[in-house]
Amino acid sequence: MDKPAYGSNDPIAAIATPLGESALALIRTSGGSFAGSTGGNCNTANNDSNSVNLLAKIFSKPKRLKEAAGNTIIHGWILGSQGEKIDEVLVSVYRAPKSYTGEDSADISCHGGIAVVKAIMAALKQAGFREALPGEFTFRAFMNGKLDLTRSESVMELVSAKTGKAREQAIRRLTGALEKELSEIKALLVRVLVGAEIYLDYSEDEFNSPDEEAKGLLPDRPLAEEALARLSRLADSWRRERLYTEGALAVIAGRPNAGKSSLFNFLLKEDRSIVTDIPGTTRDWIEALISIEDIPVRLADTAGLRDIIDRNGQKAAVTDKVELIGIARSQELLSRADIVLYVIDGAAGITEEDREFLRHCDKDGNKPVPLLILWNKADVSDLPHFLPAELPGVPIGISAKTGKGIPELSRAIAGALEKASGSNNSPGDTVSADQNSAGPGTLRQKELIDNALASIREALDLADTTEPLDIIAPLIKNAVDSLGEITGEVSTAELLDLMFSRFCVGK
Repeated sequence: MDKPAYGSNDPIAAIATPLGESALALIRTSGGSFAGSTGGNCNTANNDSNSVNLLAKIFSKPKRLKEAAGNTIIHGWILGSQGEKIDEVLVSVYRAPKSYTGEDSADISCHGGIAVVKAIMAALKQAGFREALPGEFTFRAFMNGKLDLTRSESVMELVSAKTGKAREQAIRRLTGALEKELSEIKALLVRVLVGAEIYLDYSEDEFNSPDEEAKGLLPDRPLAEEALARLSRLADSWRRERLYTEGALAVIAGRPNAGKSSLFNFLLKEDRSIVTDIPGTTRDWIEALISIEDIPVRLADTAGLRDIIDRNGQKAAVTDKVELIGIARSQELLSRADIVLYVIDGAAGITEEDREFLRHCDKDGNKPVPLLILWNKADVSDLPHFLPAELPGVPIGISAKTGKGIPELSRAIAGALEKASGSNNSPGDTVSADQNSAGPGTLRQKELIDNALASIREALDLADTTEPLDIIAPLIKNAVDSLGEITGEVSTAELLDLMFSRFCVGK
C-alpha cells in the first residue's frame, strides 16, 4: 500500500478532540473528488469518492446527507458493516469552496466515549477514508487558497496558546495582520525592483555617459529604505512575540528557609513544594507553569544556596551529598534563567551569603539576566529604611504567607521580562502599543525576515559605494523572494511537508 502523502485529495478523517471520556467528541472528514459543488449540487450525488457521499454509506439517512446544502446539520446514526447502530450523531456539512479545506467536508459530532469514537473511525476507514496526516486539513486549506502560510502557522499557534495574550497575537496573524504587513512591504520592494530593471533596460538610450549606470543609482531608494525600516520593526518584535508564546523561565533562589518554597506554592496556588523549618528540605528543583500578567512563566523552586556562592566548588559547610547535588542543579538552572527571583529572609535580615550571591549573580554567562530581590516575611519584618549600598536594586517587600506585595511582584516580573524582550510597554502593561500589529510567530518567519533585511541592507550599502545596479538588483529580488516564502507564494514540497508535519492530527 502506498504511503499517504501531503498533496493528495484522498478522503481523510481524523479525531479532532482529545481521545477520552467526555460529553462530546468531533471527527472531521474532508476530500475526495468533487465537481465544483456549491451545496446540494447534483453533480456530487453520483461521485462515490466525495467525502460527504462516502460518509452517507454509513449514515442512517444517506439521501438527505448526499443532498444536504453547505452549512447545514443533519441528525442521524452512524451504522456498522452489518447495519447496526454505532452512535447517534449530528453531521455538519460544508460544501466546496466554502469550507475550511476548500473541499467538500463533514464534521461528525458524536458522544465522547473512547469506544464510540474508535468504532466510528473504524467505520469511516471501512467506508473508504484514510487517517489524516498531521496538519493535513490545514495543508489542504493552504493548497486550495483558503489560507496563506502565516495564517496556516497561526492555526497551530492558536491551538498551543497558553495565555490570553498568546491567543490574541495568534488571532491577529490568523486574521491576516502579518500577511498584510508583509504584502505591503513586498509591494514596496517590487516597485524598487521594477524601477531598477527599467533603468537597466533603457539606461543606454537615456544617458550619454557610459559611467552613468555605474554610479550606484538605486531608483525609488526611499521605498527600499521604508521597507528596511518596517522589516526592522518586525524583526525587533520577535523577542516580544516569543515571550508571549514560549514564555520565560523564572528561578526562585536564596538561602535555605528564606521562604522560596512558600513563595512557589503561593504563586502556584497549591502545595507542590514541601515547606519545613529544616534547612535543606528542598533537594532538587521543582518546576510548574503559571501565568503572570498574561505571560506564560515556568516557575522553578530551587534548593537553598549556602556557603557555595563563590562558584569555585568549595562547599565545606554542606556535607549532605544529596543536598550538594540539589545545590549544583540549582546553580545550573540559574545559568539558564530568564529572570531570577532572589528571596531574602526578612526575619534574619541580609546575611553575608546573600551579599555574596548578589555580588556574583551577574558575572556568569554572557547575557544580563533580570534580577528581582524579594524581602520575604514582610508581614513580620518591614523592609529596612537603610539598605546596603551594594545591593543591585531595591528589594520588593512580600509575604509568601499572607500574599502581601504579591501583586507588585507580578507586575515587576512582567515589566522586567517585557523590558528584556524589547517591548515598549510600560512595566506590567502587556498590551501592545499597536493593537493591530503582529510580529513573526515562528522561527521560520523570523529567519526569512532576517534574510530579507540582510539583502536590503547590502543593496543599500552597495548603492552607497557606487556599485553597478545589475549587482544591486538581484539583492532586492532575493528580499522579495524571502517575503514570498513567508506567505507561501514561494515554496517547495519539502518545506511544506516539514512544516505541516509538526501540526496536531485533526488540524
